[in-house]
Amino acid sequence: MHHWIDLRSDTVTRPSSAMRLAISKAVVGDDVYGEDPTVNRLEAMTAELCGMEAAIFCASGTQSNLLALLSHCQRGDEYIVGQQAHTYKYEGGGAAVLGSIQPQPLEFETDGSLSLEKIRAAIKEDDIHFAKTRLLALENTLGGKVVSQSYIKEASEFAHERGLAVHLDGARVCNAAVAQSVSVAELAAPFDSVSICLSKGLGAPVGSVLCGTRELITTARRWRKMLGGGMRQAGILAAAGIVALENNIPRLAEDHENARLLAQGLGKIDKIEVEYDTSSTNMVFLKLAVSELRPLVQYALEQGIRLTPHNPMRLVVHLDISRSDIETVIRVLSAYFRRR
Repeated sequence: MHHWIDLRSDTVTRPSSAMRLAISKAVVGDDVYGEDPTVNRLEAMTAELCGMEAAIFCASGTQSNLLALLSHCQRGDEYIVGQQAHTYKYEGGGAAVLGSIQPQPLEFETDGSLSLEKIRAAIKEDDIHFAKTRLLALENTLGGKVVSQSYIKEASEFAHERGLAVHLDGARVCNAAVAQSVSVAELAAPFDSVSICLSKGLGAPVGSVLCGTRELITTARRWRKMLGGGMRQAGILAAAGIVALENNIPRLAEDHENARLLAQGLGKIDKIEVEYDTSSTNMVFLKLAVSELRPLVQYALEQGIRLTPHNPMRLVVHLDISRSDIETVIRVLSAYFRRR
């Protein structure tokens, strides 16, 4: 089979042989009845990882974030969120469409924070004219960059003092933890709920987990059923997630190092601008002339490299990208621009 170097996203990873073996041997039951031991184990492991009471296995990060929003808020409530955040921009408007929850988007600051003053101004008074502000939703990492934990603590305290719950879209929070050499539980501590994706850098084929209090997860379980997320013998999928949690968190450091080397190598090309700094993890962003975008993507595809035709262009390093692949990408992109 042809080896593609796929830098479009860390969602493109393939399950390892260890995951496939675990899937084939998974002990299963009916998870809607709470009787799948492999799902139960995955949920317990993830809750412990986050330092939280309980967890629920979901089909996707979109579903786990939506369950959090639906569980924290009711119809006519509002959540404050970043303009470019996944829970607002990239998840189909589910909170508004399915939960009748109004989003109040704010522009992110350059460091991935939301201004506390802007949050303060966005919180609605207790007045029949306004939606009730119930929740602050943050994201870490954001665009591959680690969001300052000191800011997260300050923002969470600020929100809690004003009666808001705080949710973390932590799809790549394990990247953030590894990059800072701290535990996931430490990063999760300021939050009332955390969503962790298993099918990105951790390499599982399917699934995310929502963690929170037992009460919140009980509510989320009802919403998951209503949304068609009762997956019955889901231990077949959860088994891969267990392998991911047991083996693939520390190795994220390899992705970060490979991304750094990729940024360093591409930074030598005059005709592109590379965005990667000390807060970055597994993502490198390239800015280039608009006229070069599609020709570059096509040229790279002919060389076995898959890129996304966006500008800035996001290159995402993951467990299926080797050091040799990084060298190949640098060589191919350098050759392209030498020809121009």
